[in-house]
Amino acid sequence: MHGEPSQPQSSRIGSALSGLCRGLLELLYPPSCLACARVLPASAAFCESCDTALERVPPACCRTCAEPGNFPSGDCPRCRLHPPPFSRAWAPFAHEGPVARAIHRFKYEDHPELAEPLGTLLADEARSFLARAPTLLVALPLHTRRFRERQYDQTQLLAGALARATGRRAPVGLLTRTRETQRQVGLSEAERARNVAEAFTASASVAGQSLLLIDDVLTTGATARAATAALREAGAARVDVLAIARAYTLAA
Repeated sequence: MHGEPSQPQSSRIGSALSGLCRGLLELLYPPSCLACARVLPASAAFCESCDTALERVPPACCRTCAEPGNFPSGDCPRCRLHPPPFSRAWAPFAHEGPVARAIHRFKYEDHPELAEPLGTLLADEARSFLARAPTLLVALPLHTRRFRERQYDQTQLLAGALARATGRRAPVGLLTRTRETQRQVGLSEAERARNVAEAFTASASVAGQSLLLIDDVLTTGATARAATAALREAGAARVDVLAIARAYTLAA
């Protein structure tokens, strides 16, 4: 009687190397809270105190851009008066507390390794949204000069991590920031719109494609609108937007 076929030696070596790599990564980057960096006894996104302080976007929000609030028509005043070029936008978390701290660490404090756990977190929290979303991911890109300063594009890393967690694709180069812009923090809504107007160019390869635009924070939606406009001008059939966090910008 013949037994079960033995595992090929190359496969056994590959598994051993994979386990070794995981072990080394855990030594270099032990599980820690995304917000406060406290080392955790097991793999998790947040420590217990940060986890209890998480604020999720409430069910009562704009059906188009996820602006929190009760809007009788279903759409917030911004989307009602100026319908966006994207089909819908959403984020699972409010841009407050632990999530805001985690994004700040990832974006401004030189922690590109947070892309993987943030991407996994986004995949888990946005499962319902993703079930009806396009499978081709497009990251909202940095300008070349800012990329050289930071040495990584946090949104492209996030899109790649989300793609790996969900079996999607996140190719580089579908969208380019062709004009350097100011940081949007501190600008009025009108200033935000002017700041990013015509700042993006999309590849002709997006023509006819349905796309999911990925960003870290959705505030007034000015940047998402400008990026989507570039994608639609290049022929994209549909664009949805997904971010980690949503800032509250209108009175409920």
